[in-house]
Amino acid sequence: MKGYLSVRETSYKWNVSERRVNQYVTEGRIPGVERFGRSWAIPDNAKKPEDPRKAKK
Repeated sequence: MKGYLSVRETSYKWNVSERRVNQYVTEGRIPGVERFGRSWAIPDNAKKPEDPRKAKK
């Protein structure tokens, strides 16, 4: 799908695991995500969610 990335492609782009991207999706932390069959379609302009474990300065 044009304008969307798979979970695998997003994991490479954000330098995180596929499992982590799936967690972001299921927690609703990525706006604009669409279900495509049995997988997720993530907008290619989506920003990586902040890690709540890291302290903000």
